[in-house]
Amino acid sequence: MQALILGLVLFLGIHSVRIFADDWRTARRAAMGEMAWKGLYSVVSVVGLVLIVWGYGQARQTPVLLWETPLWTRHLAALLTLLSFVLLAAAYVPRNALKLRLQHPMVLSVKVWALAHLLANNTLADVLLFGGFLVWAVLCFRAARRREPVSTAAAPSAAATSLTVAVGVAAWAVFAMWGHAALIGVRPLMAAAATS
Repeated sequence: MQALILGLVLFLGIHSVRIFADDWRTARRAAMGEMAWKGLYSVVSVVGLVLIVWGYGQARQTPVLLWETPLWTRHLAALLTLLSFVLLAAAYVPRNALKLRLQHPMVLSVKVWALAHLLANNTLADVLLFGGFLVWAVLCFRAARRREPVSTAAAPSAAATSLTVAVGVAAWAVFAMWGHAALIGVRPLMAAAATS
């Protein structure tokens, strides 16, 4: 559990500098140079991510159950994760209506992903991992909206919005049917169907 906690502190900590200390971040970048700052940021992020993955895997071997998870939460988690994938796609497809309206769909994607997994899981490691990412995403979204108010200057493209939804749904289907099992060892759609 210590590795998971340390990984979360490193990964979410370095990704929170702009939330809590934007002026300090700007000063450090100027003092260190852009490339050195990005290098340090990347190293801390990678180390944090490796510790999160390793620590969560270790914690799953001896889970500490906190509550009974209602069966319907697995179906809701699948639906919310679909929304999360569409929001993630919206971060990359230019001129789609979701990105133009929400401004920060990737952070919203993390927020929805974390909430979905908190609903469907019930161990201490789950609360630490997904709860940590949920709190970070809420704070990050609020800070980003304060820095960059919603702009309505660009007109959304219906084709780009349709492409965003199609890419998000396709990516969700591939990950839900094959990717999640390959990376995590759990088939979420099979688990949800087994409880129906």
